[in-house]
Amino acid sequence: MKNKPYPLKFTPPWEKNAGFGRKHKPCARSHTKIIANPGIVMKVLRRKKIIMFLAYFLLVALTMLNLANYKWTKEPQQCSQPMQGVNFQSRSDIRYLYKAPQVKKRQLVYVLTTWRSGSSFFGELFNQNPDVFFLYEPMWHIWQKLYPGDAVSLQGAARDMLSSLYRCDFSVFQLYNSPGGKNITSLGLFGAAINKVICSYPFCSSYRKDVVGMVDEKICRKCPPQSLQMLEEECLKYNTIVIKGVRILDVNILAPLMEDPSLNLKVVHLVRDPRAVANSRIKSRHGLIRENLQVVRSRDPKLRRVPFVDPNHKMNKKDGSDYHSIGAMEVICEQMSKTLKTALHPPSWFKGKYMTVRYEDLVENPVRSVRNVYRFVNLSANHDIEIFAMNMTTGPSASTKPFIVSSRNATQAANAWRTVLNYQQIRQVEEYCQHSMSLLGYLRVRTAGEAKDLSRPLLTVPKI
Repeated sequence: MKNKPYPLKFTPPWEKNAGFGRKHKPCARSHTKIIANPGIVMKVLRRKKIIMFLAYFLLVALTMLNLANYKWTKEPQQCSQPMQGVNFQSRSDIRYLYKAPQVKKRQLVYVLTTWRSGSSFFGELFNQNPDVFFLYEPMWHIWQKLYPGDAVSLQGAARDMLSSLYRCDFSVFQLYNSPGGKNITSLGLFGAAINKVICSYPFCSSYRKDVVGMVDEKICRKCPPQSLQMLEEECLKYNTIVIKGVRILDVNILAPLMEDPSLNLKVVHLVRDPRAVANSRIKSRHGLIRENLQVVRSRDPKLRRVPFVDPNHKMNKKDGSDYHSIGAMEVICEQMSKTLKTALHPPSWFKGKYMTVRYEDLVENPVRSVRNVYRFVNLSANHDIEIFAMNMTTGPSASTKPFIVSSRNATQAANAWRTVLNYQQIRQVEEYCQHSMSLLGYLRVRTAGEAKDLSRPLLTVPKI
């Protein structure tokens, strides 16, 4: 018996039964099943809502933090105490990306000293520095114009001049010009012929400011005179301005300038044994006639003083000129004592802005002294400056020209007074200057023999 073929029946896919009697499951079946199950739909919707809520909450939180941080950087809080640690600056602040470069604050320095204290040499340590705009004795113009005014009465005018010069305003020189005279130029300033700024580029081609070395006064006088306006423009290019002067007698005169935060003024007080100062003043009395008279005019006429000469000694013409040289020491030391008293009990405007330098220590160890002074006024002492200081203090002998800065045996010059002054002159200076000598570490002598005994040191540790 032959097998009968199995009849195949074709069923279209859109009918209920398709192929071998199995039900066809169209693709839309599963979708229909999900819609038919509302529980799954609610779970999915709840998850989406939670995610959306968290994302929205996070966005709001970040926005609030960003706004708060901007307000913090825009308007800093005023705290009663300074914040500790490093200040934080937000990256969201555009100033973080475009921060302006820090501008170095200008350093102003006044070298406070008196005549014949080694100030010309000390000033050269700044004059030779290529980063320093240096001015030498600008108040000389005031004393010459207002002669014969006494020294104390001229202090206010000197301070006002300094206030202008430290701001690079040189028009103040015209106030002390002769009526109807020519306008003052760069070469018309006192000490211009030895000023490294005025004798170098861009004012003159004879010297270079960055090369350490003394300038020749004769060569500098041949430089073309420049206007004060050009000098002002050059002054503004420097971050350090140093003025050396002998006509401010007491640091308290400078209090308004030292208190002014816009000036940032520091004072370097150069001192020297008053007996050595008196001896040098006598030696250079012809060059200091006017200054001696102006200082002596400030003496108190009611004070009782040590006799100028021994009663058994007959005065001569030389004694008369020496009288003004030594008599000026009374005013100089009296004003110096006021400065030293302020240094012993410094007010707030004084702290960190004053430094004392003894001339004897300077010539004994010039390199160490230069480094200490430069560190105080925020300068760097290079090798050339240090070698210059060494060479200027180790010359073959003492100089015979009192107003010329040159290489000399500075230690020998510092002790010359011990063999030149007579005992009566020494007693007189010590009487005038006993307070300042005690604070600065200068020992008094009891006899003429002690003064001439060079093996006996007269220096001790200063109290300042």
